[in-house]
Amino acid sequence: MVGAANSEVFVHPLGLCESTDVGAGTRVWAFAHVLDGASVGNDCNICDHAYVEQGVTVGDRVTIKNRVLLFEGVTVQDDVFLGPGVIFTNDLRPRAFVKRGGSELSATLVERGATLGAGVVVVCGISIGAYAFVGAGTVLTRDVPAHAFVVGNPGRPIGWACECGSRLPAELACPCGRRYHLDGAELTRATEATA
Repeated sequence: MVGAANSEVFVHPLGLCESTDVGAGTRVWAFAHVLDGASVGNDCNICDHAYVEQGVTVGDRVTIKNRVLLFEGVTVQDDVFLGPGVIFTNDLRPRAFVKRGGSELSATLVERGATLGAGVVVVCGISIGAYAFVGAGTVLTRDVPAHAFVVGNPGRPIGWACECGSRLPAELACPCGRRYHLDGAELTRATEATA
């Protein structure tokens, strides 16, 4: 481990963690690279060949599977799952001879509990809502509502996802016991009536 300030961070002998802002219980596996200037929370799992650039913020309990690429301007909130090969972008007008950074880049936000399946590509400047579920191979080009179940290229919502990860049936009652209601285009969890 190079530079990591927290002795409770595990870095595989073939991993590289230059950041001093990595939380306790986080694991950085072989050939993963966490750059100085990246912020990673507690109990994260950063798998083989993942890349976390400076200016990236990762919350607590995030799973970053193999070959995920996180570039400056990406914020990932708590309890997010990033499947193998997820790629984030941060520049809508890239040119090799034009160097952009900081506010010149387009920020991307992945909200709490969201899942991005294997091979998802995220075009920068969008938000992915809490507990959204994005199917493998999807290309995201616009904002994703909370709990939306999204697939395709370009990504399009085809239903709703429960907090547990199951696709919700038409009546929006999950077999896990959670119930939801639709208010316009927004899905919210129903509160249980109290006696």
